[in-house]
Amino acid sequence: MEQPTAPVPPPGCPAHQADGRVPLYGPDFAADPQAYYSYLRHYGPTAPVELSPGVEATLVTDYAFALQLLQDSGAFRKDARRWRDLNEGRIPADSPVAPLLAHRPNAMFSDGAEHHRLRQAITDSMARVDSRKLSRTTEQVSDYLISQFGSRGSADLLGDYAKQLPLFVFNELFGCTADIGDRVVFGITGMFDGVNAEQAVGVMFGAIGELVALKRSKPGDDVPSWLMQHPAKLTDEEMVHQIALLLVAGNEPLRNLIGNTLHRLLTHDAYAHQGGLIDEAIDDTLWENPPMQNLGAHYPVADMEFAGQKLQAGDLVLVSYAAANTGPALTAARQAGSNRAHLAWSAGPHACPSKEPARQITVTAIENLLNKLPDVELAVPTESLTWRPGPFNRGLTALPAKFTPVQVVQRPAPARREAPVRPQNTAPAGGRNERGGVWSQFLNWLTR
Repeated sequence: MEQPTAPVPPPGCPAHQADGRVPLYGPDFAADPQAYYSYLRHYGPTAPVELSPGVEATLVTDYAFALQLLQDSGAFRKDARRWRDLNEGRIPADSPVAPLLAHRPNAMFSDGAEHHRLRQAITDSMARVDSRKLSRTTEQVSDYLISQFGSRGSADLLGDYAKQLPLFVFNELFGCTADIGDRVVFGITGMFDGVNAEQAVGVMFGAIGELVALKRSKPGDDVPSWLMQHPAKLTDEEMVHQIALLLVAGNEPLRNLIGNTLHRLLTHDAYAHQGGLIDEAIDDTLWENPPMQNLGAHYPVADMEFAGQKLQAGDLVLVSYAAANTGPALTAARQAGSNRAHLAWSAGPHACPSKEPARQITVTAIENLLNKLPDVELAVPTESLTWRPGPFNRGLTALPAKFTPVQVVQRPAPARREAPVRPQNTAPAGGRNERGGVWSQFLNWLTR
């Protein structure tokens, strides 16, 4: 009888090293993470991985166990101050993944009553966002960005569009003035691009601190003002950290969702022959190429056995949304017609609090782009596209496209809040002119 063949590690995967840990970084992982997830499944529901050199974790790849972990706030906690390897000095000081995993006083890293209080303030405030205003704002931002490249007949739909659109929409929802908005864009962009990341984070937190002070003195019809008015009675420090969480956690996944969905639409001809192509493409992207592929960091409260694996208190355990979504169990559920059962939005008490606004922004952004540029297509061979390295995000480095050049006509804009626009030759705090202040440029464009 023919013997089943053993799983073969993907190319470049040093899974034969002494501890058998599989690296979730580098160009080989970025190019084909699904090959890695297929290999990881041979370990069982969990697998030993390395997030970056010297940073070890246990990755949950099975849907049922991932759901169990995300919903069990008794046995597993989110507070990263429990991270044993960090506390015992085993995490390199310059580790590129540590900043994203390190504790901050926000809802993502809190547990119990404190988590409930902070999250309730966030969910109640985000629920006040008017869906019609959100669509209108997204469309205005989309029109502005298209006006910047539409006449060229070519664009990087990532750098010129998907990367910037969420930042602009969030700046509007958060009532950012020109000066504050420029520095928020500068800070978040630098943080994720790794360009003077430490300085960028400082610029962002400084800008958010000013935003909180501004809203204390002059509340508006915006998310920070609603957070302040919430019965949770957030302090200024809590305000700064919750706003930073919403801006950072909202922008990066949304940028990837827009980019990955556009990638899918431009590389799969089938959508052109279906109704509701954008909704369908978004769902397929969330299933097969989710914007955050591995995250949901948790720490066992005590030594325990989980999914047949011995864990020690304070071990870093991550959920692979991408592996769980594409595993045999969920593939069967999807074939049975359960199209929204995926884990792309996470699950349990820490599930994404803004999935409906995120989906609405994505639909509007893609719909408006395709309406304005109906013949848009990839400008390079599909196989030449490259993906950003790293264990957490799933996003392209660029998405070059071409189309028939268009002249975009600006439509009338609503009255703007009082916000003096900084002169264009002034750099944001932090010493660099972020393309002349892109948020200032948008506000100028709206009110021309």
